[in-house]
This record gives sequence, C-alpha cells and structure tokens, in this order.
Amino acid sequence: MLNTLLFTLLIVAICILLLCLKIVLFKNGKFPNGHVSGNKALRKRGIGCVQSQDRIAQHKQTFSIEEMEKTLNNNMN
Repeated sequence: MLNTLLFTLLIVAICILLLCLKIVLFKNGKFPNGHVSGNKALRKRGIGCVQSQDRIAQHKQTFSIEEMEKTLNNNMN
C-alpha cells in the first residue's frame, strides 16, 4: 500500500515538473492560453466565450416592459 502511494506521488511530481518545464527554463515562459477567447481561429469565426456572450446578451434589452406586456396581451387575444 505504501509503495503504491509513493509511486503515485512520484508520477504526479514528474508530471508537474514536465508541465512546468517551459516556465522554469525560459525567462518569460508561461502556460499557453487555453481559453476560447485566446484562440485566434475561433476569434476569426466570431466564436467567443459562452460567459462573455451571455453577459452581452443580458445587457441587450430589445423591449421595454410595457412593449412586452402589449405583445403578450395581443398574443393572448
């Protein structure tokens, strides 16, 4: 049991070191941006982060409350 735990910790430590290799070796090393907005090909297609698109959509208010009530009342009649 202890051997398995130590072996697992060793594997995890090696993986972390390999992931951080670029950061450690290069002066301005950093992890690549894995976010949707950081991808140039997706930006060219107009695809963005879902959270950003949702925030923009919530700020766009196409109807006032009065116009919505009129539309609903007209549809019900």
